Amino acid sequence: MVRWRSGTVTTVRRQWTGATELEVRLADGTPMRALAYPHLVGHPEPGDRVLLNAAALLMGLGTGGYALVVALPDRLPADPPQVVDSRDAGHLVKARYTPLQPILLGVDEEASPHREVLAAADSLDGMPVVTADLHSALPAVLAGIRADAPDARVAYLLTDGGALPAWFSRTLDGLRDHLVGTVSVGQAFGGDLEAATLHTGLLAARHVLHADVAIVAQGPGNLGTGTRWGFSGVAVGEAVNAVAVLGGWAVGSLRISDADPRPRHQGVSHHSLTAYGRVALAPADLVVPEGLEPALAAQVDAALAGLTDRHHVVRVHTDGLDAALRAVPVTLSTMGRGLDADHAYFLAAAAAGRHAVGLLG
Repeated sequence: MVRWRSGTVTTVRRQWTGATELEVRLADGTPMRALAYPHLVGHPEPGDRVLLNAAALLMGLGTGGYALVVALPDRLPADPPQVVDSRDAGHLVKARYTPLQPILLGVDEEASPHREVLAAADSLDGMPVVTADLHSALPAVLAGIRADAPDARVAYLLTDGGALPAWFSRTLDGLRDHLVGTVSVGQAFGGDLEAATLHTGLLAARHVLHADVAIVAQGPGNLGTGTRWGFSGVAVGEAVNAVAVLGGWAVGSLRISDADPRPRHQGVSHHSLTAYGRVALAPADLVVPEGLEPALAAQVDAALAGLTDRHHVVRVHTDGLDAALRAVPVTLSTMGRGLDADHAYFLAAAAAGRHAVGLLG
């Protein structure tokens, strides 16, 4: 549950799109690192009293390494300028029935300028959609796309398995100029467009953002319990189904690693095997990069042998992908491991991006 703390802002530290990092001093003098979303709580300044939810920080959760600002109780932000007591500014509620639920304009609502387009939209027209388990795959998939198609229009769909606010992701902030837009779907929010479901989000990527390729992945903060079904990335399989229903081309980015110390994530992670092998009922192209170390390649081949009845295993050459990965404008990191520490993971994601743009013809 919530572990409440109250303190005073001493320093405003880093700021990126939609987020402000703070140093806060608690009443007993303890310093605490905190994060505020100005769109929700206003702009904190030194001297402001803040109410914090410190549970994730106190538990030592990796991605949740902040206390989160719940309110500036002595300096509440003004009401938003747009009309909020009617549906003219939207009525899409996200993080529903939590104390900080935002009310937003959905991309296909009556008041949306895109309503007419999306009311008529029913197909992705064969658009390739790369599905990935972890948020850390996003820049690597994008690197693979850019290696062969630097001018391709790429949209990102932020699903709600991890961080709900798009603003939490410094990776996404660093990639902003390399995407035609972000669509936050489900309970996620803070994208360039808001969609109630992944289906509407995919259609918006195609028909509003005019994307050539889309990437679907949860935000930072994957939830996993170490069991077959208890992880947020299980939604990758549902994403494959949504792509198929809408007439897209699903490209599966596999979670491949020989660096993860946990046996269940070595070779092909059990996350990928469950999502694609059990949850996805429609076929996808599952991409394997060529040139893996022989022992890892054998592990991958053995793991995927049981998935070939439904899916297509595609081998993709990796010439130039290492250079493309090293050129991305953000830091590559997955589970605390960088590019050189877990090269196969990032290479597999980049290969999925390469394969996706190869489908454009």
